Amino acid sequence: MINLGILISGRGSNMESILNFLKSGVTNVCPKVVISSKPEAEGLKKASALGIPTKIVSMELKGWDYDKELVSILQKYDVNPENGLVCLAGYMRLLSPEFVVKYKMRIMNIHPSLLPSFPGLNSQKKAYDYGVKVTGCTVHFVDEGLDSGPIIAQKQVPVLDSDTYETLSERILQQEHILYPYCIKLFSEDKLVVKGRRVIVTL
Repeated sequence: MINLGILISGRGSNMESILNFLKSGVTNVCPKVVISSKPEAEGLKKASALGIPTKIVSMELKGWDYDKELVSILQKYDVNPENGLVCLAGYMRLLSPEFVVKYKMRIMNIHPSLLPSFPGLNSQKKAYDYGVKVTGCTVHFVDEGLDSGPIIAQKQVPVLDSDTYETLSERILQQEHILYPYCIKLFSEDKLVVKGRRVIVTL
């Protein structure tokens, strides 16, 4: 059994899609806790409605001091480096190197572009403004860099001539809700092999 901790900062739509997927019972992943960096995050109410414990870590802490609090909560809910998976779902903080090393290759993130293009914030708008014809989303393992960890899977989304930034963002989000649970399922079935920067799916 894989014990899951989810980190959020906002509305938690990817968190919600993950939790609803896990409710179907198709994988051996048990959601244990949702932790938010913001007390007003909408995702906290959604997680509580789905019966998942929620916690908040004060934004006043910085770096490893902050992440030590995360580790303490995760371990309290039995999300450990040996049996756990930590998923970032709209989490608006950079994890410290100490945290990344502790949960090495057991932290996933979803990003709304085809990495390595358009890392960081406002990726959908950057892609739209740049005029790309294809964008999408990426699920990757987290390393010490910004959206730079080994890529697990990607989903392309064409940019239509009729698109606005808002319609493009919404269509990317729809694919995120499909791709992220799929990657978690692969992880839980031990089908992801990391070789350097390459993640090989052993189906």
